[in-house]
Amino acid sequence: MKKNPFSENNIKKSSKGFYAALGISAVMIGSACYFAYDQGQKLKDNPSSDQIISVPETPVDQKYAGVPKVTVPPVTTVQWYTTASTTTRAAVTTMPKITVPAAEIIPVQPKGADIPPAVPDKPPVQVSADKLENAKAPLEDVSNILEPFSGTELVKSKTTGSWQTHNGTDIAAEVGAEVYSISSGEVIDIANDPLWGVTVTVDHHNGFVSKYCSLGADLSVQEGDVLASGQLIGAVGQTADIESGVDPHLHIELRHNGALIDPMSAFPHQ
Repeated sequence: MKKNPFSENNIKKSSKGFYAALGISAVMIGSACYFAYDQGQKLKDNPSSDQIISVPETPVDQKYAGVPKVTVPPVTTVQWYTTASTTTRAAVTTMPKITVPAAEIIPVQPKGADIPPAVPDKPPVQVSADKLENAKAPLEDVSNILEPFSGTELVKSKTTGSWQTHNGTDIAAEVGAEVYSISSGEVIDIANDPLWGVTVTVDHHNGFVSKYCSLGADLSVQEGDVLASGQLIGAVGQTADIESGVDPHLHIELRHNGALIDPMSAFPHQ
């Protein structure tokens, strides 16, 4: 015998299933609403990227505690935000314009500009004897030159072995040979130099100043004396330690307007 699908028992069972499904649906709808509400509260408490984010800067006094205070110039402040179209942009505060005084601007020479060539050292000045009034030779015999004036050229010292300029002329002479003033003038200095020994300096009052080195201690002049051309100054000695490795000689130097020149060009000699 077939069961009747529309019997009272079957209708009751169907009604129970319908109400159970309806209850489950109501629970799911309520859960969804609560979840949406909870997410809304979280978004309210924690702003999303749709809102302006401003990061406060740490005050200088707190950031550099214990460090001496200095004046901090204004800096550019950046705030990031998004527009309705979700495009991220930056709001920038421009730094104040800095004006540099024209006096502090150093001009830069353009690349490839003409650069003047270096000026070479001037050669030693050559003068003639007639520029010194009544010029005389400092020794009776000036023919034997041990070491000439080198100007700006370096020469090897026979005493020290070092390379240096030779600022005067070494004229060979016996110890005790008489030394004369090469022109009229005034004795402006007498010294016992630790390197050049006993020295006498004479100003000839026409731009020329002569210096006689490695003399003996027994001099014929004193500071302040006015000399005639060819007047006796003293005698050759061996008092210049810096040239002790050279045979006995007179070391004579000559300046013209402050510049060292070759002494042999200023007085007559063979």
